[in-house]
Amino acid sequence: MSKALTVVLADDEPLARSILRRLLQTDPELSLVAECAHGKAAVDAVREHRPDLLLLDVQMPGLDGFGVLSELDPEQVPAVVFVTAHDDYALAAFEVEAVDYLLKPFDDERFAKAMTRAKAKARDTDPENGVRLKRLAVRHQGRIDLVELQQVRWIEAADQYVRLHTFEGNHLLRESMSHLEEQLDPAVFLRVHRSAIVAVRCLRTLQASGRGTGTVQLDDGTELPVARSRMAEVRAKLGGG
Repeated sequence: MSKALTVVLADDEPLARSILRRLLQTDPELSLVAECAHGKAAVDAVREHRPDLLLLDVQMPGLDGFGVLSELDPEQVPAVVFVTAHDDYALAAFEVEAVDYLLKPFDDERFAKAMTRAKAKARDTDPENGVRLKRLAVRHQGRIDLVELQQVRWIEAADQYVRLHTFEGNHLLRESMSHLEEQLDPAVFLRVHRSAIVAVRCLRTLQASGRGTGTVQLDDGTELPVARSRMAEVRAKLGGG
């Protein structure tokens, strides 16, 4: 196993720090070196420890998350994952090249996905050793069809299978959504809900609901639900709309 990556955690809420600390301790590839309850302490910790990763709350006393980054020299800034209860800052977060934007409350799976991206960024590699799928092999009536991913509009969970919705029709593939998601390029495909992954190029609009969730519409008129934990990332992909 490669050397553990060092992490600085900055969040003014004790409960949030406790949850994040627990999640970090379950990952042997990560080592927490400092916890901070406000922005100034975060700046000092990053300068002292030169961590590989920074988990950073947006709203903190004195100096907010963006203020922390502005206080640091460019070469001091590690891979950054924003962790916040507010989705208003998602676009700004990606403008400062944050690796991910975790919207509270999030589940363990969403946290693990963020850490996979952050570890890849810190090690200057792509997840899955830089290997990305370009096509999928689908068994159909005794033969194997190769489906090019550039033909896929969106992917739907279907029990023990996934259904590929392409420009030319649908295909059923025996695969789990989670495993498939790990192999897809996050710049090209985005999971918007536990039941759906969409091709970013096919996204057209996002309609928010009053419950913090939403609905996306694709270029062919298909409407899909968006989980609350995914809203910020979808907004960012659509340019903050």
